Amino acid sequence: MDRFDRIFELNRILQAARHPVSRQRLQEALECSRATVTRLIEDMRLYLNAPIVYDRDHNGYTYDLADGAMYELPGLWFNASELHALLTVQQLLTSVEPGLLDPHLKPLQKRIGDLLELQRPGFDGLSARVRIMQVGARRGGRHFQAVAGALARHQRLWIRYFNRGDDRHSDREVSPQRLTYYRDNWYLDAWCHLREGLRTFALDAIEAARPLSTTALSVADEDLDRHFAVSYGIFAGTPRQTAVLRFSAERARWVAKEQWHRDQSGQFLEDGRYELRIPYSNALELTMDVLRYGPDVEVVEPTVLRDLVRERLAAALARYG
Repeated sequence: MDRFDRIFELNRILQAARHPVSRQRLQEALECSRATVTRLIEDMRLYLNAPIVYDRDHNGYTYDLADGAMYELPGLWFNASELHALLTVQQLLTSVEPGLLDPHLKPLQKRIGDLLELQRPGFDGLSARVRIMQVGARRGGRHFQAVAGALARHQRLWIRYFNRGDDRHSDREVSPQRLTYYRDNWYLDAWCHLREGLRTFALDAIEAARPLSTTALSVADEDLDRHFAVSYGIFAGTPRQTAVLRFSAERARWVAKEQWHRDQSGQFLEDGRYELRIPYSNALELTMDVLRYGPDVEVVEPTVLRDLVRERLAAALARYG
C-alpha cells in the first residue's frame, strides 16, 4: 500500500469509526509504522485541511466535526498521471501567452505541486522537465486580453483588422464566439457583422480592439462546430471535396500515425505506400501541408488540387533557375 492509498484508507477509517481510533489500530490497518501514521495525519492536516484531532480520553484520532457533518477529501484530488497532465497544461498556457493567466494559475500550480509531492514524493518540479517547443508561433498580440474579456462578457467587439492575404485594413464589428489555439497561433472565431457570417481572425493581425456595450450575437455550439470543425484546418466551411493523397512507403511510417482531420480515412497499399483521404473546403492550407512532403507525396484527386500543387512546385523550382 503506497502513500496515496493510505490516505484514502485513513480517511475511510475515520469516517466510518463511531469512536476515536487508536494509533495501533491505524498502524495495523494501514500496514505501516508509527512514524508513518504520524506523517500521514500531519500531511492530511497540512495539505488537505483534514480536521483530525487526538482525543486523550479515548487515546485515539477522530474527525472534529459538528453533529451530522462529514469531511470529504478535496475535489481537487487526482492520480499521478492526471497531476502530471495538469502541470503540462499549465506550462503550455504560460508559454502560449506569458503573464496572461499568472495570477490565476500560480495558486493552482502551487496546490497541484503540493498534492503531487504528497501523493508521489520526488515528482515535484516535473513541469521544469517538460519542454513544449513552438515553431512559427506568433504572439497573440497586445489586444489578447481585450478580445478574451469581450468573449467572457458576451460583448460585441470593434476591431481594426489587417488582412495579410490582400494587404488591406478594415474596421469591423464582431460578436466573439471562441478563441482557438491552432498550430502555435491564436485565432478568434466570431460572427462578423460586416460580412454577415462566421469568420476567423488571427489575433496578431488585430491592430486595434475596443469592447462595445452591445451584447454579442450568440451562435449555437452545433452551428460553430458545423462551420469551424467539419472541414480541414482553420479555414473552415462545409467540405466541398475530398483530397486523395498517396505517400511513399518510407514516409507512410509517419503519416499513418498522424491525425490530419477528424473524418479522415487511410489505408496501406500493396506496394507499401499509404493513401490518405481528407475532406476539405479551402485548398490553401491543405496545399501548404502537401508541399511539406515534397517528393514523398502525390495528390491523386481532385484534379484542381493536383494542378494547384503542381503550379506551386513549378513556381518554387523556377526560383532556383
